[in-house]
Amino acid sequence: MTGVREWLQTAREERWGMLTDLAFAIVWVTLVEMIFYVAGGGPTWAYYGCMLAGIVAYFGLIWNYNIAVNQQNR
Repeated sequence: MTGVREWLQTAREERWGMLTDLAFAIVWVTLVEMIFYVAGGGPTWAYYGCMLAGIVAYFGLIWNYNIAVNQQNR
């Protein structure tokens, strides 16, 4: 029971971060799906490569956001 209680407490503390993660994932996957649907498909490796590029894009977004917040707080 402690695990559930800890998870809920963590979720409450990090709710905006978790929502940001979820929103980014939904937007990225939808964008890649739309591109490959409009393009009429493509090689499987390119599809998975675009999905994996989302990981790099996510960390780049968060990194740049943290830099901007730190500069603004100075």
